[in-house]
Amino acid sequence: MNMTAEKARGFDELWPGGPRFLQAEEGFKLSTDSVLLADFTHAGKSTRYLDLGCGAGVLLILLAAKAPEAVLTGVEIQPAFAALSRENLKENGYNSRAKVIGGDLRCLRELVPAESFDLVVSNPPYFAAGTGYSAPNAPRAAAREERSCTLSELCTAAKWALRWGGRFAVVHRPERLSELFCAMTEASIEPKRLREVVSSPGKAPSLVLVEGRRGGGKGLSIEAPLILTDSAGAETDEVQKIYRRGVYAPKEGTPT
Repeated sequence: MNMTAEKARGFDELWPGGPRFLQAEEGFKLSTDSVLLADFTHAGKSTRYLDLGCGAGVLLILLAAKAPEAVLTGVEIQPAFAALSRENLKENGYNSRAKVIGGDLRCLRELVPAESFDLVVSNPPYFAAGTGYSAPNAPRAAAREERSCTLSELCTAAKWALRWGGRFAVVHRPERLSELFCAMTEASIEPKRLREVVSSPGKAPSLVLVEGRRGGGKGLSIEAPLILTDSAGAETDEVQKIYRRGVYAPKEGTPT
């Protein structure tokens, strides 16, 4: 695929005056998943971030905004999306402290030094290859299915990149939580935080947000679910806060 900015949808703002994203017609559009993962991630004093499979650069940009001192790197196997990610970083003014490496995370040893990051994040494909529906175009299929990496390969890459004590944050599907925990543990990344994402009260979770620590001790903290809408279908206060809507909308003339 040879995609240029002219073939993308145009810039969409996450909120008025906030991050802007040029999204691809052929691939996934800006999703809730990356936004919720960025909000879930504890930046702390970490300054070196890595996004494995950065796609259009959504997580990179949201984390750059969240942590003004951070230096960020993204790895993306699809050249067109690596280019799109760089365009988005430039549009948001982060290209001076963020970069995107075109490459395969399964070969991460050839791309970044060992133990060189404090925080690794990923919004990976959710479905094992050959299971269920397969998207009709290659970019969407690659974003949906594990054609370029498995959970085990993702966690192995995170282990290579993380310093001892560094954190790995990921969003995934609840039905694969056991596989994710096993893959993390096998890569010496101990799951430490879990938060379910629920569409409305009484519903089963549709996503899970997980954070692990390389070399961490035993003990998992299960946080209160993130509920997206109330029983009447309106956005919850927390979602409005994440997206800066309603009373949380930026006031005119204030920084976003």
